[in-house]
Amino acid sequence: MTDRLPHTLRSDALDNRERILDAARAVFATEGLNVPMREIARRAGVGPATLYRRFPTKEMLVTEAFTEQMYACHVIVDEGLADPDPWHGFCLVIEKMCELHARDRGFTATFTSTFPNAMDFDARREYALNAVAELARRAKDAGRLRPDFVVDDLVLVLMANSGIHATSPAAQVAASRRFAALAIQAFQASPDAAPLPPAPLSPSRMIVNRR
Repeated sequence: MTDRLPHTLRSDALDNRERILDAARAVFATEGLNVPMREIARRAGVGPATLYRRFPTKEMLVTEAFTEQMYACHVIVDEGLADPDPWHGFCLVIEKMCELHARDRGFTATFTSTFPNAMDFDARREYALNAVAELARRAKDAGRLRPDFVVDDLVLVLMANSGIHATSPAAQVAASRRFAALAIQAFQASPDAAPLPPAPLSPSRMIVNRR
């Protein structure tokens, strides 16, 4: 009995952690990042003390909840960079990132937010944005991407994509794919395309330019 107790406690703690993360992902996806921690604890079926013991701040909870999605972003941009055709790689990144973000609107809010104390998450996001910037440079050099594209344009696309509401997850993804196709057409280099207005300064721009 004594020998088995620590294992039981560890198992219970792991179960609580997974329930908290599952509840956080679900509520962030539908209601955004402003949901109170107590509400997340209620939906997870744990007490607030248990939640704060596992995740002392919401920043820590948000970061942990979306680590898997951030890793998926890495895989997407690495796949785009590995494509010998930079325009095809750029289109692939737009399509797959829009679909990833469409499946979880809470991740878009996380991706476009700044978490100064979550260095690992910010470093992962910076890597993804810098990789997109490098891919965009290659596509511009190939003459396929409009020369006034900036990385913030991708962030704007993701933010707009997160505003799509559909009757089912499948319809959500289908609408996102169509939106991504429209965005890609807008990004494609065209001799008669009107120049874009100046890009606003955003957190993503500061991340990309920070050295």
